[in-house]
Amino acid sequence: MRKPIIAGNWKMHKTVGEALALVRELCGITASVTDVEIVICPTFTALYPVHMAICEGPLRLGAQNMHWEAQGAYTGEISPAMVKEVGCTYVIIGHSERRQYFGETDDTVNKKVKAAIAAELIPIMCVGETLEQREAGITEGVVGRQVRQGLTGLTAEQIAEMVIAYEPVWAIGTGRTASSEDANAVCRYIRQVVTELAGTDSAEKVRIQYGGSVKGENIAELMAKSDIDGALVGGASLDAESFAKIIKFK
Repeated sequence: MRKPIIAGNWKMHKTVGEALALVRELCGITASVTDVEIVICPTFTALYPVHMAICEGPLRLGAQNMHWEAQGAYTGEISPAMVKEVGCTYVIIGHSERRQYFGETDDTVNKKVKAAIAAELIPIMCVGETLEQREAGITEGVVGRQVRQGLTGLTAEQIAEMVIAYEPVWAIGTGRTASSEDANAVCRYIRQVVTELAGTDSAEKVRIQYGGSVKGENIAELMAKSDIDGALVGGASLDAESFAKIIKFK
């Protein structure tokens, strides 16, 4: 059985003080949760303070991005070793906002996924189509390309251990959510692509999240679907009570 994984992407929100206040609330609310893996992804400046606040609790820490190089003249960037050193277990790679605003490509996503695995970080690799692509009926073509290129050069064992997040771009921060049936259909297709690349065993092990306006009111329906193993949550993860409703979806 694949253990559900709920991750909160705090994006460019929360100062260090605000992040600590939120994580302390979450530690209390989630202390008894054992059947769901919980990941929180603060800004870079808050990663180490948050790590120190959660190190004895059930929460796991993730970064929102990183560079693929180990070091170098890359002003403003953060290396995999730096992410690892501050206590991260996970790192989000290829989020649609990174692709849209900061020039991320399938090639840079692949480089970052490989670098994350080499640094013993677990990548949460994001894929998803725009509204125009969905309306044109090319969702599977777009998502399939992103998955295939993002996983190029990885072994079946490496793929099995990572997380893939399906985030339709048109549903992120818009209040619009893909129907549970549509979300599951794309997640099932992603699993089929993984089967082609890495075999049935890896496809059955890899966890696939849905992201896009996930909230307490729709999480149970999404999680009831066969190929949705969790959620990558944006705005609803910025409030302890709303995030707890998602974590405690059962």
